[in-house]
Amino acid sequence: MMAGSSQRPVYACAGWEIDLARRELRSMGAPVPLGGRAFEILAELVEAEGELVSKNDLTERVWRGVFVEESALRVHIAAIRKAFGADRDMLGTTVGRGYRLVGAWRVRQMDAPLLSAAPDPLPSTNIPTASFDLVGRSTAIAHLCELVSAYRVVSLVGPGGIGKTALALQAARSLPAGFAADRLLIELASLSDPAFVPSAVAGALGIKLEGEEISPQSVARSIGGRQLLLILDNCEHVVDEVAKLAETIVSRCSRTTIIATSREALRIDGEHVYRVPALSVPPESRLAPDAICEYTAAELFITRARALGSSFAMDEENLAGVAAICRRLDGIPLAIEFAAARAVMLTPPKIAAILDDRFKFLTSGRRTALPRQQTLRATLDWSYDLLPEAEARVLRQLGIFAGEFLLDAAIAVSGENASDVTGQLANLVAKSLVVADIRGDHPYYRLLDTTRAYALEKLRASGEYCDAARRQAEYYCSFFAGAESESELKPQPEWLAIYGRHIDNVRASLDWAFSSGGDAQIGAALTAVAIPLWVQMSLLAECRERTELALARLDDDAANAARLRMQLSAARGWSLMYGVGRGREAGPAWAATLRLAEQLGDWDYRLRALWGQCIDQFNNGEFRKALEFAHRFAEIVAYSSNSVDRMMADRLLATTLHYLGNQKLAHHHMARTLSRLSDLSPKPQVVRFRFDLRSSAHYFHARILWLLGLADQALGVVARNVEEGRASGHALTFCSVLGQGACPITFLAGDLDAAESYCKLLIEHTERHPIRLWNIWAHAFRGVVMARRGAVAAGLTALRKALEQAGDARYLPRFLLPLGELAVCLGEAGDVSLGLATVDEALVRCEARDERWYEAELLRIKGELLLRAGSHHSVAAAEQAFDKAFAVAQGQGALSWELRTAISLAGLRISQDRPVEAHRILASVYGHFTEGLETADLRRARAMMGQLSSG
Repeated sequence: MMAGSSQRPVYACAGWEIDLARRELRSMGAPVPLGGRAFEILAELVEAEGELVSKNDLTERVWRGVFVEESALRVHIAAIRKAFGADRDMLGTTVGRGYRLVGAWRVRQMDAPLLSAAPDPLPSTNIPTASFDLVGRSTAIAHLCELVSAYRVVSLVGPGGIGKTALALQAARSLPAGFAADRLLIELASLSDPAFVPSAVAGALGIKLEGEEISPQSVARSIGGRQLLLILDNCEHVVDEVAKLAETIVSRCSRTTIIATSREALRIDGEHVYRVPALSVPPESRLAPDAICEYTAAELFITRARALGSSFAMDEENLAGVAAICRRLDGIPLAIEFAAARAVMLTPPKIAAILDDRFKFLTSGRRTALPRQQTLRATLDWSYDLLPEAEARVLRQLGIFAGEFLLDAAIAVSGENASDVTGQLANLVAKSLVVADIRGDHPYYRLLDTTRAYALEKLRASGEYCDAARRQAEYYCSFFAGAESESELKPQPEWLAIYGRHIDNVRASLDWAFSSGGDAQIGAALTAVAIPLWVQMSLLAECRERTELALARLDDDAANAARLRMQLSAARGWSLMYGVGRGREAGPAWAATLRLAEQLGDWDYRLRALWGQCIDQFNNGEFRKALEFAHRFAEIVAYSSNSVDRMMADRLLATTLHYLGNQKLAHHHMARTLSRLSDLSPKPQVVRFRFDLRSSAHYFHARILWLLGLADQALGVVARNVEEGRASGHALTFCSVLGQGACPITFLAGDLDAAESYCKLLIEHTERHPIRLWNIWAHAFRGVVMARRGAVAAGLTALRKALEQAGDARYLPRFLLPLGELAVCLGEAGDVSLGLATVDEALVRCEARDERWYEAELLRIKGELLLRAGSHHSVAAAEQAFDKAFAVAQGQGALSWELRTAISLAGLRISQDRPVEAHRILASVYGHFTEGLETADLRRARAMMGQLSSG
């Protein structure tokens, strides 16, 4: 039935009413706030009488031909469900199709009351025209416009300088034409007394209440049915009174919508809180200049700097500085604008470098801005001065945290009652002074970098800094006490999720502990328990520096000093061994560890020390001594009940014998190692021996298999090992997986595409993680691959540069292959003399150190160089080198080196017109292969034999 002009339809169901004429949703007679567009959707659904209304039909009817994303419809549907509260299921959803209103809705007609008298006509808006573009906020503006049409009260919440006011004003300017409401800004920042809030709103509305008290109720009566958008700006210092006024207005004035900007929410019925996000900032990882400019924080900095007359070059150095500024300022627009103002005088890198003194430096706000927004300090003073003393004290204490922290940490640092601190922390989160991450099992909290700098300054000024720093260091000593044992039980990603997030706080505590006003003994204890953190994150240089400082400051008369010195010495030995390579100080560090372990009767550290001394001997070219330590390790664990210890003995023996050139015996011990891998936990175990045991066994297994002529098996192990190493999450282990296994084996197998791909992966990995020696090796290997592909000059340049950067580290076993390929490149470049000198130097090294695994290949390379034209040309000397290479390869069981030598010698016999002998040489070796027939060397040998047979 059509309603007459004096009647209005009202739909009712289970205490709910949808009043189409008044555009009002009511529950038990009381109005429920709902935005205008959300109400239009509700009206369409109720008039459909329970039928499904498709998403397309809803958007076409409600937005009337304007294209909108489906997410806009979802925003309004969420608003309707929120309005229904406990009865949210009355709005039914058919996934992928549309919505219907559930229930027996009855319709009745009611007389329409007259609207209350409106005040004298006023201009439709007092919102100022935009004086500058709002950079990087187009998505936020569009989303806010949808929220305003879905909810009656939208609160923009965030820290000072995040851009709440600018966003609210731009959204009000951007609302669609169909939003036919007066739009009024009420600026509350200047109010000193909350009681004046109703008067400020009444004044902006032009309301005159003769003889009547100005109250929320009287303001609401005067607004009546007027269609209105109110922007209540800067509410945080009068938030209670604003909340009362807003709640009164939306409950009594069905056509009024409110946008509030505040550092905390109003906490009223019907409110939708929109936490204004920071601008997007470039990550710390290296980016191309164009990629940096795509982040909205960088876009704002560049736009504002250019507008102020800055003309810095858009080069890699300057844009990296812009990225650093944006990160340090947390993407806060106001702070970025302050920094951009300095770009007229300073380059971005210089600005980034002096941000530690940001409160003195960032002072050039807009002249027309409110006083509290003209300097960075004033912005934070405004928030801090509004805090009760108890909350202000907790905020100061939280300034001690350099990164994320747990509630327990906040309680420990504050030194106050747990329940009190919990409540105060919750209030600081609500007031946008602390950021909460509640996505995991345990909430994490942090201060924005600028807020932390301010809080830390207040903490120092209050005289509370030293006590807070001591409590923080003591807390993290306790927190990390079980970290090492847990590392053997949890997968690395899970372990790092628990402990890795605290590394910045550990660093801050150590910096305090070893400062003039700190406590070195707490520092030594914290360094010892935090060692697993540096190990798991492969932070070699930091581990070395921290442990050396702790060892230097450790008081040997203190309780537990011997155990601390043992733990610190072991960590120092590890970091020197993998971070420096041939560091002569690693051996003494491991010797000290062993001495203290034997003194304390610590079995575990005794094994760690023997393992470390064995690897240190590898690095320093003492392979026979390494074998002695491996045998000593094996003797100690021979009767151990721990099969993992016995497995490690075989692993050490296999590795040592591989480098010594005894591939058959190495394979025997590796087979024993692999047979015990099932005894390991399925989770990667890193901390005890500082690398993942399973992954490391497999890449040495692959090397041994390849040398034995089992190429297919070797390549299969490599492919699985790469995935295994990637999954382990341990950066140093993955370096070895790629550098010890994947790169050299695919290169030797002739798969240059795979070798190049693995090399690129290693370079990228070592740029993300500060593992210098593997990064240098990767660049050397890239030169090797380039040269093998035919770019000899470029490859030679890259290889020489990397070997020069390696310094003494080029004597590490891993650099032997690049040195051999350097000799090959020099020969191909025409410098045979230097090539021979290079290969002879490498052979002398092998002889002096018993480093035999690559000796046969070096002899073959020498023979090939001697066959090149020039003063060094000598067929006899070349044959002698080939014969010796054969003997070495056969003695080692290294069938792959034997085949390469056979190919070289067969080539010589062909040039001497001795094809039968050439065929016999190739066939005698080729016949021993049972797999790997499609690898490069075997294909070449097969092709040569085919040509010789047909010839």
